[in-house]
Amino acid sequence: MSAPATPAVRTQALTRSFGDGDESVQVLRGVDYQAGFGALNYLVGPSGCGKTTLLSIVAGLLEPGDGDLEVLGERPQRFGARARAAFRRERLGFVFQQYHLLPALTAAENAAVTLIAAGMARTRAVERARALLHELGLGGRADALPKHLSGGQQQRVALARALVHEPQLVLCDEPTAALDAESGRRVVELLRAVAVRPDRAVIVVTHDNRIFDFAGRIDHMEDGRIVKSESRMPAAPETSA
Repeated sequence: MSAPATPAVRTQALTRSFGDGDESVQVLRGVDYQAGFGALNYLVGPSGCGKTTLLSIVAGLLEPGDGDLEVLGERPQRFGARARAAFRRERLGFVFQQYHLLPALTAAENAAVTLIAAGMARTRAVERARALLHELGLGGRADALPKHLSGGQQQRVALARALVHEPQLVLCDEPTAALDAESGRRVVELLRAVAVRPDRAVIVVTHDNRIFDFAGRIDHMEDGRIVKSESRMPAAPETSA
C-alpha cells in the first residue's frame, strides 16, 4: 500500500494565544508544519516552546487562532462539537505520558475500551484487543490488572488502546517520559513496528533524546515556531540471537 500524496497534517502560519489583553501570551507564532504518512514524526524542543499546544490543536482539543490547519484532508475546526468528537474517536489514536488505564479492567479490557465506546460488542472488542496485545508481546498478560503490570507493560496496553480501532493518525505526547531507558526504547520500537505503515501517520512529542534514532523526521520547535526540520534514517530494529 502506497502512502497518500498529501501530508497527514499540514499547518500554515498557525497561531495560538492564551489569556486576554495585557495577560495574553502567544504560544504559537505562525507555525508551518507537515507530518507525513509512513514514519515516526517527532516534535522536539524545550518546555514551553509550544509542542503540546500544537499537538492539542491537531487533535481538535484546542481551537487554533489564525492560520490554516488540515488534518487527514479535513479542517476539523469547521466541525461542530459532535462531528469533531466523532472525528477524534474514529480517525485518531492517542498515547500519553500517563497511561490512564482503568484499574478495575484487565489489560485486554482496557485496550478494548475504544472499540466498546464506538459500539462494538464487548466480546468481539476484547478478542480484537487480545490479538493486538499478543502482537505487542503482552499475550500472556492480557488478563492482568494494571496494578500487576510494569510501567513499560502499561504503556504497551495504552498503545494497544490507541491502535485497536485502526486510526489514520496516532498522536503521542511524551510516551516514554515515565519509563526507564530500556523500557522507553522498547515501547518506541514497538510503536514503530506496529503503528507505522504507509497509510498512517504517527506524531511523537518528546524531550527524550534517547529515542531520537527511531525517528523518520524531526521538527525542532523554539518560541512557538518550527526552527529546523530534518529527515533521518531510523535505526534498524534490534534482533535477538
